[in-house]
Amino acid sequence: QVQLVESGGGLVQAGGSLRLSCAASGRTFSTYSMGWFRQAPGKEREFVAAISGNRLITSYADSVKGRFTISRDNVKTTVYLQMNSLKPEDTAVYSCAVVKYYSGIFTPSGSWGQGTQVTVSS
Repeated sequence: QVQLVESGGGLVQAGGSLRLSCAASGRTFSTYSMGWFRQAPGKEREFVAAISGNRLITSYADSVKGRFTISRDNVKTTVYLQMNSLKPEDTAVYSCAVVKYYSGIFTPSGSWGQGTQVTVSS
């Protein structure tokens, strides 16, 4: 089981930026895809972004395209989510997860981090 620990959340004004990090345990980090998801109060968890192990494939939710960038460092076994031009509707708990890529879609496949709170004030 992969252990995932997120960091980097916080309070930011609308229009600001944050970078989330997700540190993973294990020596096979580069072999699996990673994703970010978020859950706002009273709403279901939703997909935000994902990246394949070799970094060749990325995917974004329409709501964050052009504002968020997912990346990974396979040496540091860490995946990042750079969030720019933040909006109040981006407020949520953000969690990273191991995902699988199949037929053009990334879906969760087991390990989750504990989540980090992102709050965007208007």
